[in-house]
Amino acid sequence: MQLERDVRPWGSYEVLLDAPDHKVKQIVVTAGSRLSYQVHARRAEHWFIVRGTGVVTLNDTPIVVEPGSAVDIALGASHRIENTGYDDLVFIEVQRGDYFGEDDIIRLEDDFGRAG
Repeated sequence: MQLERDVRPWGSYEVLLDAPDHKVKQIVVTAGSRLSYQVHARRAEHWFIVRGTGVVTLNDTPIVVEPGSAVDIALGASHRIENTGYDDLVFIEVQRGDYFGEDDIIRLEDDFGRAG
């Protein structure tokens, strides 16, 4: 079974595991790009940085990340990640909750005009 892959304006993601109570993705953020500042209503996330450097903004607090760093994102927390390096930033995202659809993203700010 082929799991989901998608290219986004900031990079790409690939679903590695899709189970009823959790989902695992590998996310690649290209140099100089960042995800939208967003919240989720139905899932919490755990991010483990594999490659690259960046800044996670969690509830308006910046957190510098590098390989081996981990960040827990509680249900309803505002969050984003920015690649501040010159190479791809790669992280593994583990989602926990009762729904994992891409429509459970409320964008608060977005560099690509997708907020609101």
